[in-house]
Amino acid sequence: MPVADYKTYCRMLDRAREKKFAYPAINVTSMTTANAVLKGLAASRSDGIIQVSTGGGTFASGIDVKDMALGAISIAEHVHRVATRYPIYVALHTDHCQARVLDSFVLPLVAETERRRAAGLPNLFNSHMFDGSALPLKENLDIAAPLLERCQKSEIILEVEAGVVGGTEDGVSGGGGEKLYTTPEDMLEVHRRLSAVRGARFLLAATFGNVHGVYKPGQVKLKPAILKEGQAAVEKAYGPAARFALVFHGGSGSTLSEIREAVDYGVVKMNIDTDTQYAFTRPIADHMFKHYDGVLKLDGEVGNKEKYDPRTYMKLGEAALAQRVQKAVADLRSEGTTLFDGGR
Repeated sequence: MPVADYKTYCRMLDRAREKKFAYPAINVTSMTTANAVLKGLAASRSDGIIQVSTGGGTFASGIDVKDMALGAISIAEHVHRVATRYPIYVALHTDHCQARVLDSFVLPLVAETERRRAAGLPNLFNSHMFDGSALPLKENLDIAAPLLERCQKSEIILEVEAGVVGGTEDGVSGGGGEKLYTTPEDMLEVHRRLSAVRGARFLLAATFGNVHGVYKPGQVKLKPAILKEGQAAVEKAYGPAARFALVFHGGSGSTLSEIREAVDYGVVKMNIDTDTQYAFTRPIADHMFKHYDGVLKLDGEVGNKEKYDPRTYMKLGEAALAQRVQKAVADLRSEGTTLFDGGR
């Protein structure tokens, strides 16, 4: 199917919240990694989300160009074409865009969608993330609210973050301590400010001890109950319809019970990057070790073209990444839920 349109994406998110499952949102950096995500989702009969970060977009544009928006556009256009070959829906999203790069990443992509819509074409991206978590909450929302107004006009969903995800991603380090935990007061203020934008849809990345990167189970102290407390506060103040569609960042090293507890409290989207990076790289490293004398021209020999042809080992990475996507789907309970054929 084509990339999901706005109504389909909204149905995806609403259904996930209602049925208590979540979609894997996989960061990609190339056509190959995007293809792997589509393959894994289709094998699991699950819809899902493909997303591009600032670093991913920069990489995709080439080491000389280094244009994060251009790289994101290139990946998105590829996905729009190949997604039609798969019996699922996929949404396109951009990950962590800090205020300092808003003008060079998200805003040019919103403008690109505006140009496409004026020409009668579908949106390039379904949603974008503005990460103002490094700012005081008022400054964060002072930027997010008008951005949401602009997004709403083009049927784009905006993801915002309150609280800070620790660790490092794309060279950006989060904070620590109490900042790792979003408070009920934070969630109430996010709802108050953003729900004032009539007709707009938004997602909230509320933090409950999340940390980017890879850690052994038990090293990251997650407190999913924070999500439950925040949702309860919002529901008490504004009614059941005010409950957030939440996003889980920094999930590497989380236990299955922690993941599913967060989903029970309203997480509908879980970002996955570190684990899929490793899944992609592991079989490529194995190939290189096993065929060392083939991928290198040693002692005046000519090597083995079949072994050093990038297609040989990139296909291994693609297949392994697709398998890791299937695991994510199972962890998040989204197997067999695609809206393409009715799901379950």
